[in-house]
Amino acid sequence: MGAPPLPKDQIESIAAWIAAGAKDDTPAEAIDTISAAHPPIYSQPPVIGALAFSPDGQTLAVAGYREILIHNADGSGLVKRLVGQSERLNSLAFTADGQQLIAAGGSPARFGEIQVWDTAAGTLKKSTTLTNDTVFGGSITPDGKTIAVGATDNSVRIIETATGKELQKIGNHENWVLSTVFGVDGKRLVSVSKDRAAKLSDVASGGFLENVNLLRGELSAIARKPGKDLVVVGGEERVPYIYMMDRPKVMKIADDTTLVRKLPRQDGNIAALAWSGGAKEKIAVAGLAPQVNIYDPETGTLVAACAGHTAGIYALAFNPTGDRLATAGFDGHVRIYSADTCQLQKDFIPVPLLVSRQ
Repeated sequence: MGAPPLPKDQIESIAAWIAAGAKDDTPAEAIDTISAAHPPIYSQPPVIGALAFSPDGQTLAVAGYREILIHNADGSGLVKRLVGQSERLNSLAFTADGQQLIAAGGSPARFGEIQVWDTAAGTLKKSTTLTNDTVFGGSITPDGKTIAVGATDNSVRIIETATGKELQKIGNHENWVLSTVFGVDGKRLVSVSKDRAAKLSDVASGGFLENVNLLRGELSAIARKPGKDLVVVGGEERVPYIYMMDRPKVMKIADDTTLVRKLPRQDGNIAALAWSGGAKEKIAVAGLAPQVNIYDPETGTLVAACAGHTAGIYALAFNPTGDRLATAGFDGHVRIYSADTCQLQKDFIPVPLLVSRQ
């Protein structure tokens, strides 16, 4: 209303189009044809940004383009494909009972999305869009009721799993938030950011509690010790640091009393971390160097080094018993190793590739 009328030639073009039957002349390449019935077609493996083993250890979820691919845990076959809207999925997490799979990502410069999938039925239970860019580092509380993601607007978003309702927008960071993890009781959250801080926040109020770490380089990854409030963080400094979430004494300027152990410096920036369960816990570290290093968190000694990737590694996942490690990244392959020896057990491309007819 109030806008100038269309030029006469445009009005005539619209009238002629209507008279000819108003046929949809949208170019074929502009029409979205991807759906559950018509999943993505791949001519080459996509970059893989997330992996997750199911709690029963039977399946492995792999992030693809616009979908999650559910494979047998040993890489022996594709079970199902969960097709959604987000072009890129940056994190995957199963609820503790294995009944739901949480995915976080979005489409760059368009929207962020949290997906909640029914794993048995393979159906999307809830899709929540938020922010105008992809979201990162999704995590879920032990009871499965609350999800956290980091965002490019420097915030952490706390979402109710069942309804998709935003419970908190936490603005404690000064740069992109790239990963999150809840504490054991789900009442506190640690988030890491390009602002170099691992910040401890109260989930219910969104209030800032303290910096867990001494500020060094930009941080991009975090993982928590199963069953305890210890975290390992890493990023551009290439050094993984193990911290307590709770400070043993009053903080002082440049205080680092939460530091438990410093692991060896890596050959590239750190992009992914994982902390295994099982009788013999391990920490896996990966990033821009084409190798995954596995450490004993009690001593900081190197357990094994997993070779085979040809470029950066962006996703790590231990199986529930901690004896196998899945890795993936830039080259589009998923590799499954023995977590004790890094002996390669399986190397596979997780997406169906279009067969050339040349």
